[in-house]
Amino acid sequence: MAKKVVATLKTKGVKNYAKVIRAVKSEKTGAYTFREEIVSVDHVKDSLSKN
Repeated sequence: MAKKVVATLKTKGVKNYAKVIRAVKSEKTGAYTFREEIVSVDHVKDSLSKN
């Protein structure tokens, strides 16, 4: 499914986007969950640095 999302974001005349997937540890259970977001390529580092 990720390939389909990335493929649809690559059209001419549109800003470049990236799909960012982060692992977040739950304080309640200790299990990891994954957070996905689609951000502009310019803001990838900002997205990864936030909590």
